Amino acid sequence: MTLMRHSQFKIGLDFWCGDRRFRCTDVGGRVVVAIRIDAAEVTTMFNVQARSHRLTGADAEAQGLFVGPPYAVAEVVFDEDDLGACFIERAEAAL
Repeated sequence: MTLMRHSQFKIGLDFWCGDRRFRCTDVGGRVVVAIRIDAAEVTTMFNVQARSHRLTGADAEAQGLFVGPPYAVAEVVFDEDDLGACFIERAEAAL
């Protein structure tokens, strides 16, 4: 099992953290910022009522939710302590 190092992250790189797939959107001095791309939670407002539903990664991609910046989905910050749980291959993340 190979842990990812900060220097391995590049904008556009897809990686796994647990069973979730992410795409790197920014690399800072000590953090990595990414969007989740295996699924997306979408909330819409209609007559002051919020309605939420989950899209698959493929459906969200087709709707352009992963195009940015700015992105239509939330970005997640991974700090130096979180990077040890990130892997390029899904099989490694599942261990």
